Amino acid sequence: MSTEIILVTGMSGSGKSVALRALEDMGYYCVDNLPPSMLKSLIDTLEQGDQVPSLHKLAIAIDVRSANTLPHLPDILKSLQADGMLVRSLFLDANTDTLVRRFSESRRTHPLAQASHSDDRMALMQAIELERELLSGLRENAIVIDTSHIRSAQLLRHLKEWVAAPASALTLVFQSFAFKRGIPVDADFVFDVRMLPNPHYEPELRALTGRDAGVRNFLKDQPMVIDMQNRIADFVGHWLQPIAQDNRQYVTVAIGCTGGQHRSVYLVEQLAKRFAKEGTALIRHRELDSH
Repeated sequence: MSTEIILVTGMSGSGKSVALRALEDMGYYCVDNLPPSMLKSLIDTLEQGDQVPSLHKLAIAIDVRSANTLPHLPDILKSLQADGMLVRSLFLDANTDTLVRRFSESRRTHPLAQASHSDDRMALMQAIELERELLSGLRENAIVIDTSHIRSAQLLRHLKEWVAAPASALTLVFQSFAFKRGIPVDADFVFDVRMLPNPHYEPELRALTGRDAGVRNFLKDQPMVIDMQNRIADFVGHWLQPIAQDNRQYVTVAIGCTGGQHRSVYLVEQLAKRFAKEGTALIRHRELDSH
């Protein structure tokens, strides 16, 4: 059986420890804070020792604490893939305000923060921005999960769906969101559908969501909604091949409306069905899933 490696990386405070524990519960042999230079030797050692029953499933957490050796990681991963191993990358992210709040609440010190800085908040924000810059290369070739507005249970659900999805050349993630809570930081493409007819103003539909029959029937009868759906589908479909040729494995298409409850949810559901035949299409509803 070939070895599957999940690389877990991302911003400090974004939930990597939660993800790693979840992968361990799913049967992965997990190692935290491994320097990239030791990845190949770790695999060789485990294979020779034959003491790990789940050796074919490894989850390795690598973060900014290994900043000096991160530039070598892409070549290391390519070497592992050339040896026949399946390598999948997960990048956990969150907006800066959320990360600052989490560090303040936990009273933890950011690994890049300068203790001598006179303004603790400013030092933390500078450390976060530096971390973003150092990890930008890893983010580009990973599936990104924005944990800014989700709970641990929702993160675990997203993670399980991704792990269970069959490996394919390109995974499309369709995500609904509310503009009033900010644009998801994991979005590759963002579409604003706030100009479409809003079921919120129909009293019998207000409490429902875009997954309910009443809202679906209302929206599918709106020419503007159908036009928007087709135009988004045409745009995404047009760029699938160039994206795949650029060796991208994951693309997140975010669709936003005012409350993230009706229009964006409906369009995400419809588009995911439409693109399921192209490969793996995952669905996320940021606002609905956070309740």
